[in-house]
Amino acid sequence: MQGQPMIILGEDSQRMKDQDAQAHNISAARAVAESVKSTLGPKGMDKMLVDNLGDVTVTNDGVTILTEMDIDNPTASMIVEVAETQEDEAGDGTTTAVATAGELLKNAEDLLDQDIHPTSIIRGFNLASEKAREELDEIAIDVDPEDEEVLKNVAGTSMTGKGAEVNKEVLTDLVVRAIQQVTVEADDGSYVPDLEFLNIHKQSGRPAAESELLEGGLIDKDPVHAKMPKNVEDAKVLLFDTDIEVDDTEANTQLSVDDPDQLQEFIEQEEQRLKEIVENIKATGANVVVTQKGIDDMAEHYLAREGILAIRRAKKSDIEFLSEVLETRIISDVDSVSEDDIGHGTVTRSDDDERFEFEGPGHGATLLLRGSTNHVVDELERGINDALDVVASTVADGRVLAGGGAVEVELAGRVRDYADSVDGREQLAVEAFADSLELVPRVLAENAGLDSIDTLVDLRAAHEAGDEHAGLNVYTGDVVDTFEAGVVEPAHAKQQAISSATEAANLVMKIDDIIAAGDLSTSGGEEEGGAPGGGMGGMGGMGGGMGGMM
Repeated sequence: MQGQPMIILGEDSQRMKDQDAQAHNISAARAVAESVKSTLGPKGMDKMLVDNLGDVTVTNDGVTILTEMDIDNPTASMIVEVAETQEDEAGDGTTTAVATAGELLKNAEDLLDQDIHPTSIIRGFNLASEKAREELDEIAIDVDPEDEEVLKNVAGTSMTGKGAEVNKEVLTDLVVRAIQQVTVEADDGSYVPDLEFLNIHKQSGRPAAESELLEGGLIDKDPVHAKMPKNVEDAKVLLFDTDIEVDDTEANTQLSVDDPDQLQEFIEQEEQRLKEIVENIKATGANVVVTQKGIDDMAEHYLAREGILAIRRAKKSDIEFLSEVLETRIISDVDSVSEDDIGHGTVTRSDDDERFEFEGPGHGATLLLRGSTNHVVDELERGINDALDVVASTVADGRVLAGGGAVEVELAGRVRDYADSVDGREQLAVEAFADSLELVPRVLAENAGLDSIDTLVDLRAAHEAGDEHAGLNVYTGDVVDTFEAGVVEPAHAKQQAISSATEAANLVMKIDDIIAAGDLSTSGGEEEGGAPGGGMGGMGGMGGGMGGMM
């Protein structure tokens, strides 16, 4: 046995080590980054995602693209987590974070080819990341959370390129007003937006410019009976998550009758039970009933006779939101209702949109988004959600940055100056980090059909001349003061993007050995667009189709 290797892996297992493992991982991570780079900026292109059921999603939202794609490579999945983390923590900047991580790995690969150890690169990247975040704090501009103009610019920058820019003035105003309505006082006395108090409703068939912000909540249902009132000014509302009908027996039973009177008696008992339920509701003083489940036809009749408005089959999320708006609880037992369960407010019927609007003493607002088609309104919702998140982040953090690649070029220059003070091979990694930051203005220029090299040269010259806010106007190709031009980004999102991209790149570089219980080959094996066996392959397509997209 002396001198012979000991084999401890299974017959089908494969192993990849050292440079091969690093190259494999970097290639997979960069493939993910490349798949979303073309969506960056106002001139970014959209992706069409088709799932296994044939459902189509058209979007340029980075996190939506990456989470909808059928990715079976574990390294690529780690990069997708960067987008998910960025979305959770900052609400926007997912494409920037993922693309920057890919560029860091691309530049790291060049350093690895020069026999620089991964540990030195990781240490250099960490130093550069820390320096970049320190400089970002210095560059950031403090803003008043009540400065509506800046907040609208932040919202407009976020939603530009996402299908919402045609009606940007209307939508940014709605976003800022929505954030103001759901801002609450925190324990430390500060005011922070709480998006849990904001409900978003979608409606197709009308232009986006007709979107509205409503106080309170809404339910897009009809009353269960034509004779019920439609507008209740002094509404006393009961919310149910159960049926308003006679309970079914738990066991299957059969009823045998030998006299028609017995059947009539049985029906009358059932009607009497329904009448008791309605009388219990009436005894509380309620004049509006909303339930998540169904209402018996006879109960509908009794409710209408008592002048009580009833709405059935409401969404669970709408019922829960109404409980906040009306400051009441949701009832699960129709026999246990009392006056304490009543929620007070007003109910108004909008016949044009076939909806009921509820206003109450609680904290809450509803953003009603409209679009010409379902695909349009879905993409509009994604853009609005990002805008809400970044405006909320700006209100909470109180700092913004000039967009259009201005902050990346400024940080890159400062990190390069910092590299001169770093000893050893880490200096090369710091310089590579600075180069990676300039990916954003380069991609913005490429996506706008401009020359990325000329653009970067002009931007560097402007920043060296002392213009910290010099960024790219993608519509004209000129270098302008992007902050004055209204291209504004939240500082928190940019800080999170730098941190997430660095950590992801370092995590990938630290892997020098891959042991898999299957094939380690890359994607595009024997089956078109499919993943290779064993699960360590590349990115399979959405039902076989996304492979061709990239």
